[in-house]
Amino acid sequence: MRRVILAVTGTVAGLVALLSFKSHSPTGPVAATTGTVGGSSSSSSSSATTVPGEFRSVVGALTPGETTITGKVGNTVYGPVQVQLVVKSGKIVKVAVLKQPANTIHDIQIGEFAFPRLISETLAAQSAKIDAVSGASYTSAGYIASLQSAVDHGL
Repeated sequence: MRRVILAVTGTVAGLVALLSFKSHSPTGPVAATTGTVGGSSSSSSSSATTVPGEFRSVVGALTPGETTITGKVGNTVYGPVQVQLVVKSGKIVKVAVLKQPANTIHDIQIGEFAFPRLISETLAAQSAKIDAVSGASYTSAGYIASLQSAVDHGL
C-alpha cells in the first residue's frame, strides 16, 4: 500500500512540475545576422557569427551592377523559409535568409547550424543544386525550394 501511495504522489508531483514549466519564446530569427554590403557594415544585437555572403535585406545599399532576387516562401512542417539573393554579373554574391522557422528555441538552433552551411554551399555551387544539411532536412528542403525559385526567376 505504501508503494502505491508513493508512486501516485511522485507522479502527481512530476506532472505539476512539468505543467508549471514555462518555456522561453524566441525573440526572432537569427540566421540573417550581420554582413557587409557595399562596403558598409551592419550590426545586430545577436551573438551569432558573421557568415561570408550573408546580409540583411537592404535594397538601398547595393553596389552598381548588383540586383536582388527574392525567392518564394518554402513551407516546411516547422515554418516558412525564404531567401534573397544578390546577383552581380550572373553570379550569386550574397544570400540572406528572410524567413526561417522560429517557433521554438530548437528551430532557431537548427537555423544557426544549417543556414551558414547552406549559404556557403550556395555561394560555392552558384546554383540550387546543393546538399541538405544532416539534422536539418526539412529546413534544408525549404531553403533549397526558395533558392530554386529565386534562381529560376533571375539567373
